[in-house]
Amino acid sequence: MNPEVEDLNRQLAELQQENQRLKKINQALMQRVEAGPDSTDGAYDNFKHSVFLAEQVRERTEALNEAMHSLKSTNTELVQANAAATHAHELLKQAIESISDAFVLYDAERKLVMANSRFNQFWVNSGIEICPGMEQQQIHKLSQRHRLIDRYYGDSVATAQRALPGDGKVFHMRSGAWVHVSERPTQDGGLVVLYKDISALIENERALREEALAKKSQLLQNTLDNLSQGVVLVNRNRKPETWNRRFIELTGLIQSQLDDSGSFFEVMEQTEVCDLNPWSRDEYGQLTLQREQVLSDGRVLEIKTHPMPGGAFVNTYTDITERSQAVKALAESEQRIRVITDTVPALIGYVDKDMQLTFSNRAYEQWYGYDRKAILGKKLDETVGAEQFKRLRPYIERALSGRSVSFEITDPAPDGEVRHVVKNYVPEFDEYGAVQGLYVLIQDITEIRRTSEALAQAYQHLEQRVEDRTRALTELNGQLRQEIDERRQIENRLREAKLDAEQANHSKTKFLAAASHDLLQPMNAARLFCASLMEHPLDDRTRQLVNSLSYSLEDVETLLAALVDISKLDAGVVKPDITAFGAGDLLGNLANEYRTLAADSGLDFEYIATSSVIMSDSQLLARILRNFLTNSVRYTPRGKITLGCRRRKDGLEIQVWDTGMGIAEDKLEEIFLEFNRGSQKDSGRDKGLGLGLAIVDKMSGILKTPIKVRSRLGFGSCFSVLVPYGRKQQVRRAATPGFLLPGNQQFCGRRALVLDNEASICHAMEVLLSSWGFEVLAVQSYEELLLCRDELEAGIDLILADYHLDDGETGIDAVALMRSDLGLEAPVLMITANYTNSLKQEVREQGYRLMNKPVRPAKLKAMIHHMLQQAVVA
Repeated sequence: MNPEVEDLNRQLAELQQENQRLKKINQALMQRVEAGPDSTDGAYDNFKHSVFLAEQVRERTEALNEAMHSLKSTNTELVQANAAATHAHELLKQAIESISDAFVLYDAERKLVMANSRFNQFWVNSGIEICPGMEQQQIHKLSQRHRLIDRYYGDSVATAQRALPGDGKVFHMRSGAWVHVSERPTQDGGLVVLYKDISALIENERALREEALAKKSQLLQNTLDNLSQGVVLVNRNRKPETWNRRFIELTGLIQSQLDDSGSFFEVMEQTEVCDLNPWSRDEYGQLTLQREQVLSDGRVLEIKTHPMPGGAFVNTYTDITERSQAVKALAESEQRIRVITDTVPALIGYVDKDMQLTFSNRAYEQWYGYDRKAILGKKLDETVGAEQFKRLRPYIERALSGRSVSFEITDPAPDGEVRHVVKNYVPEFDEYGAVQGLYVLIQDITEIRRTSEALAQAYQHLEQRVEDRTRALTELNGQLRQEIDERRQIENRLREAKLDAEQANHSKTKFLAAASHDLLQPMNAARLFCASLMEHPLDDRTRQLVNSLSYSLEDVETLLAALVDISKLDAGVVKPDITAFGAGDLLGNLANEYRTLAADSGLDFEYIATSSVIMSDSQLLARILRNFLTNSVRYTPRGKITLGCRRRKDGLEIQVWDTGMGIAEDKLEEIFLEFNRGSQKDSGRDKGLGLGLAIVDKMSGILKTPIKVRSRLGFGSCFSVLVPYGRKQQVRRAATPGFLLPGNQQFCGRRALVLDNEASICHAMEVLLSSWGFEVLAVQSYEELLLCRDELEAGIDLILADYHLDDGETGIDAVALMRSDLGLEAPVLMITANYTNSLKQEVREQGYRLMNKPVRPAKLKAMIHHMLQQAVVA
C-alpha cells in the first residue's frame, strides 16, 4: 500500500479517538450542569469552562471534517493512482509479451516478478510451472536438473561475438536452439534477463563457414591438379586420402582404383611405380626418402616421400626424363671432351671465379704430378703453392677482369727442375657478360729457352742452330697436328661405326618384330587348321601325315620364337613382371608336361614336389626351366631326368638333373653363346639354332636369378637357377579350372564371336571352334559385325578378338564398342603376338583374358572351358 495513504489513515484514527474523548468530556460537563452547581460562581465557571470546551470541540470538529475531506480526496487520488498503476502494469505485460525474445524480470532480492510466454515455453515439456516469487538460483537449478541446456559456450562463440552487441552468454538448448542471454540491472536493484534465439544466425554462419571451407578445398584441389608434380597424401591408416591428376597420369592408375582402394601399398602394386614411403630402405639397408626409377616406357621418375606428424606422409612424383637425358648427354659430352683433351699434348686447365681448379687434362696432371681426384675442387694456391700463387695472382686478377693474358714464367716441376712455360689465361663469360672463370693453357718452352741460351753462348752458330730448332719445332708441330688429325679421324670413324651398329641393331630388332608378327599370322592359321584337321576322323596314314605337319609347324614356331626372343632381349624391351607364387604350382605343371615327353623318349622322369613361395616372373622362369628340361630330354639317350629343389639361404635353387651325354668342362662357358649347340650332336635329336641357352642366360640376367651348370662328360648334367623367396601373403590365388570333358562336342549350343583382320585366321578359327560344337560368327572388323547384327539376337557366349586390327584400331576398342552399342557382355579372350607388360596390364585392367600367338589348340580349349565356367558361376 502507498505510504501516504497509510499516514492519512493513521491521522484519521487519531482524530477519531480524540473526538470520542472530547465527546465524553462534553457529556460529563453537560450532566454536571444539569445536576446543578453548589454555588453561582461555580456554575458560571463551569459554564465558561463548558463554552470553552464547546469551542474547542467545534474547532476540533472542523479540523476533523477538514481531515476527513482531505482523506476522502486522498483516497480518490489513491484509487486513481492504483488504476493508473494497474493499467501501466497491463501495458508493461503486453509490451513484454510482444517482445520476440524470452524476457524475465527479477526484483532486488532476485525473485521472479514477471516473465513472458516465450520464457515459459522453455519449461513446457519439463512439467514445471514457473511462478512469480521464485528465486533466480532456484530456476537455474531446475534448468540443470531437467537438462534444458545441452552445452554452455560462454563468451567464446564467434557468431555471437560478431552478430550481437554488448556482452552475454551463449547456450545450446537441448531442443537444438541456440540462445544468447544478456542481463541488465534496474534502478531499484532488480535484474532484467533477455533470452535471444540466434539459431538462424548460427546456422547461417555455419553454412557460410562450410561454403568457405568447400571453396578452399576446391581451390586446394585445383592447385594440386595444376602442379607439374604428381602428389598423393597418405593418411595415418596408410590409405590414399588426396591426390592430383598428375599423380594418376604418372603412375598409370585410374580413378576407380584410388576411390575403392585399400592401403597405399595395395594401390601401388597395380602399377610399376615403386611404393616409396618414410620407412623404405635402399639396397644397403639405409632409410631413403628419395629415389629415381626408370619405367618400362623409358620415362624416369624422381620419387620423394615427406613424413608428416601423426604417421601420415606425402609423396611427390616428378617426371625428370628430359633432365635425366640432358644429364646423360652432358656426361657423354664431358666424356668426349675429356677424351679429346686427354689426347692433346698441351696443358689445359680451368679455374672458376672462386679460384678453384675444376678441370685439368692428363698432360696437365702428368706435368705437375697430380692425382685428378685429389686436386679437382681445391683452391689454386693449394695446388701450385703459396709462393707460386703469389706470382700468378696479378695475371689471374687481370684475366678475371675480362682480359686475355699471356706471359712467361718459371714453373717448378715435381722433380724439382725449374721449367720455363708460357701461360695463357682466357676468361670465360656468361650470357650477361660476367666472368665465370678462366681457361689455363700452358706451353713448355724450357727447351726453347735453353736453346736461346745456348745460341747466346755460341753466337757464331746462331743462324744454323735457329734453323735446326725451327725445323725441329716445325716437324714437332706437324707431328702433333698430324697426330691430332689422326685422333680426330679415329674418333669420327668410331662414332660412325657406333651409329651404324646402333642403326643395324635397331633395324634388326624392327625387322624381326615385323617379321615375327607377319610370320605368326599365317603360322597361327596353319596351327588352327592343323588342329581342326586332327579333330576329324582320319585313317592312320593321313593322321601320321597330319601329326608330322603339326610337329614341323611346332619346330618352325619354336625357331621363330627363339629368334624373336633373342632380338627382344638384345633390344632391352622385355621387362619382368615380378609376383609371388607357389613354386609347386609351376613345377607341377612342368612335370606333367615333360613326364609324357620323357616317356615317349624312353626316359624315366622323377619330380620332387615343394611348397615354397618364390618371387619372380612366372612366365620367364617357366621358359628357363622348359629350356633345361627340353635339353635334358634331347641329349639324354637313356636313363633318368629329375626335377626338384633345394632350399638355400638366399633363395630356392630349382634343379634339373639328367644322366645324358654331359658337357666337357672347357665347353661349359661356350654353351651359353648364341648359335652354339655344343659338340654333342645327334641328328635325330638336335634341332634348332643353338639359341636356347643364350636366351636363358639373358632372361636370368633380366630376372637377376643366377644360373649354375655342373656336368661330367658321359655321366650327365645339372642345370639350376636360384630364385628369391616370397611370402605367402603376397600370393594371388588363381581360380582352379574345371575338368575338361573329352570329345569334340563339349560346347554344343554355345555361340562364339571371332574378330580378326586376317581372313585366313577367321576361317581357321571358325573351323576349329565349329569342330568343338560352337556356333561361330567370324568377322574381320567392327563395321562387318554391324552388318550381321541380326545374328546377335540369339546372344553371344564368348568373344575372341585379335588385338592388332586394321587402321590402327585395337581389339580392346572394338570390344568396348560391342558392349556400349550392341550390349554384348560375354567374356573376352584377347589374342595377340605382342608380349609387352604394358599390354598385359591393359588387358588385365579391362578384366579380359590374354593368349599369345601362335595359339595352341589344347591350351585354347582349356582356356575357353575355364572362361565359360567362370561366367556360369558369376
